[in-house]
Amino acid sequence: MTDASPAHLRPLADTSPSAVVAGFIAMMTGYTSSLVLMFQAGQAAGLTSAQISSWIWALSIGMAVCSIGLSLRYRTPITVAWSTPGAALLITSLGHVNYSEAIGAYITCAVLVVICGLTGSFEKLVKRLPSSLAAALLAGILFKIGSEIFVAAQHRTLLVLGMFFTYLLVKRVSPRYAVLSALVLGTLLSGLMGLLDFSQFHLEVATPVWTTPSFSLAATISIGIPLFVVAMTSQNMPGIAVLRADGYQVPASPLISATGLASLVLAPFGSHGINLAAISAAICTGPHAHEDPSKRYTAAVWCGIFYGIAGVFGATLAALFAALPKELVLSIAALALFGSIINGLSIAMNEPKEREAALITFMVTASGFTLFSVGSAFWGIVAGVLTLMILNWRKA
Repeated sequence: MTDASPAHLRPLADTSPSAVVAGFIAMMTGYTSSLVLMFQAGQAAGLTSAQISSWIWALSIGMAVCSIGLSLRYRTPITVAWSTPGAALLITSLGHVNYSEAIGAYITCAVLVVICGLTGSFEKLVKRLPSSLAAALLAGILFKIGSEIFVAAQHRTLLVLGMFFTYLLVKRVSPRYAVLSALVLGTLLSGLMGLLDFSQFHLEVATPVWTTPSFSLAATISIGIPLFVVAMTSQNMPGIAVLRADGYQVPASPLISATGLASLVLAPFGSHGINLAAISAAICTGPHAHEDPSKRYTAAVWCGIFYGIAGVFGATLAALFAALPKELVLSIAALALFGSIINGLSIAMNEPKEREAALITFMVTASGFTLFSVGSAFWGIVAGVLTLMILNWRKA
């Protein structure tokens, strides 16, 4: 769909209002999905507010630099995010080790990710994955987020239905502005209904806090290795699947290496690791980001810019997102993902011999199934590959 050449790169000329909106929604989706997990993990581990603020700052700056740099380098919408499963893992494990040892475990995880990228082992694995299973994996990951709009309609019916029908009506006449129109109307309706609460909002610049790392076997086993496993299976693999499903054939190894190096540099400031994004990436790779696939990289660039701005004011993020009704956030994220879900399902069912395996991949991934602390994205691929082998092995 697009090449990896940075020639004729004109980000300002290539951008569009829909790309800016897609970048903002991708940033907002990334933060609202798991920001609370990090506050929860930090508070449970007894971290100070300054350390938690530094944690968010480090992640945000790493995500900003990687999203902007990689997208411009490969002219591809490459969105980077923190590890949401990793943040969930830290809620139960961070409080059981010394914080400096946790930082050491973050470094261990980052080194393992860099090794995977430099050796090309992850690239070889991804290339062997059938496109139908990769597309089904993408659709399964996005399905739960996409369906949340209908759950949200139970609680804020007027708000959600107003946004939904605005999206449909505007899409009929001007598809590129459908999501933007839904966002604007949703914000206006939220204000009229008294759902916007900025009483706790105030600007406060985040300050990086250095923690000298130390290393222990306990922290490596309880934090470092599990973080590495969930980063590769629940973040990087789906992240590559999103790019492949939308036709972007950028090599995986440099992306993995870059995020691993950024994680390594930022770990002493609290970053538990940044990886390729999946859900927020689909917002930037889908048709709502830009009608021209070769210019959708600008959406990821804008996402990176918004990451940077949010990181500078990391201490105020929770208050900002708390000011918006969660139904608005869920609905706008769902609407922005509709195109990617459609595309994923279409490609998944395209090859008759692989349809059943693709269906199994989709169903397991969408189920949210977790086993051995590894998420459904990994098990969806395992189930799909096993199904494919059983049904088609040595079959003419």
